[in-house]
Amino acid sequence: MSGIGNHDGLLVGDDELAQVCRDLPESACREQPRNYGLHVVSLSLTRVGEGLADTKLVLAWLLDAIGAPTWAIGLLVPVRESLAMLPQLLISARIRRLSIRKTVYVAGCIAQGAAITGFGLVGLTLSGNIAGIIAIGLITAFALGRSLCSISHKDVLAKTVDKGRRGSVSGIAGSIAAVATLLLAVGYSSGYIPLTRRVVATAVMLGGMAWLLAAFVFGSIREYPGATEGGIDGLAAVAAQLKLLHSDARLQRLILTRGLLLSTALAPPFFIALSGNREPSGLGTLGLFMMAAAAASLSSSYVWGRLADRSSRRVLMYAAALASLANAVAAFMALAMPGRLDSAPFLPAMLFVLMIAHQGVRLGRTVHVVDMADLDSRATYTALSNSVVGLVLLAGGIFGVIAQWFGVGTVLALFALMAAMAISAAAGLDEVQTAGAGQ
Repeated sequence: MSGIGNHDGLLVGDDELAQVCRDLPESACREQPRNYGLHVVSLSLTRVGEGLADTKLVLAWLLDAIGAPTWAIGLLVPVRESLAMLPQLLISARIRRLSIRKTVYVAGCIAQGAAITGFGLVGLTLSGNIAGIIAIGLITAFALGRSLCSISHKDVLAKTVDKGRRGSVSGIAGSIAAVATLLLAVGYSSGYIPLTRRVVATAVMLGGMAWLLAAFVFGSIREYPGATEGGIDGLAAVAAQLKLLHSDARLQRLILTRGLLLSTALAPPFFIALSGNREPSGLGTLGLFMMAAAAASLSSSYVWGRLADRSSRRVLMYAAALASLANAVAAFMALAMPGRLDSAPFLPAMLFVLMIAHQGVRLGRTVHVVDMADLDSRATYTALSNSVVGLVLLAGGIFGVIAQWFGVGTVLALFALMAAMAISAAAGLDEVQTAGAGQ
């Protein structure tokens, strides 16, 4: 893979990468141009894989297309998100004891790639309940691999790329993946790429192969042994700080708000399921759904960021209001006027509003916890809130069962109610961006 490293100048310039490193030892600094390029290529491949096999949209569509039960579609996001988050508490200290950690990331990429490739095979060969059961098993394996990657990537990046250049790795990779995803979405929606079960399942398998290739590329990074002491048992740390959940009213309200706003993450697969309840041609909206999600991210992230710098509390309130509106309108149409859903752009338009809200939730909650806490409590606040929300997410699989018995419209109505309640919960948060707060 040395050829990749020789062309890093196309990304940021050899002169810039050759400058004296601020927080890397000399040996690692010499390898930075090569390692930087490998990081960009590897992360770009994983981000492209995420676009080809988006859990909320593409995998949900594929399960719907092969007749998997609604409960399986409803479990996709809760299993993926919660099992990618919770195991980190158990494995963080063990990974810290390893002097070379890129192998952990490689193992995680292989697990994700194998799971997603298997998901594509399920889409090609199976249907019904058995397809749903196997698909959830594969998503479980994927989430555990994602947990390994999440906890090891930051360490390896910090050991191989100097401070001030790490953000550009994610930025370049994100841009490459966004373009690739938009091109695929345009191909689907225009009919240039046939939107069939076989084509989408094959695209999902290609996404899995992208993760496998990313593992190979990342394994070529030259990582020097690092410190193995100072690891903190995340589970023990959270257990020791559980008293904060009883004594810190600000943390309680933030966790309540986050829990109610999980509807923005859980709802998209149900929009896909709702589109599949129409005639088979309705499945052709996948490209429009993908375009709506990408457009929402590109159009709203900067605006939410500027607003969050002024008031993360208001960002969460506005996002909750948008989520409640999108879910309520979709629920009303599904329950009261299902025939009107034949208008192809309707559900993608509601998804666009919902995903704008989701971007606001993600950014608002991050800024709020950072500005609310001080240096000593920030890590504890983050770990505690992630742990509680991870458990709530896992329990979110119940919405798939509700949809199975009472219909997708009922679930969307519940999500609209949760988001409406989140407006009130967020209104009770402190204005942590005011002078003197969260210092």
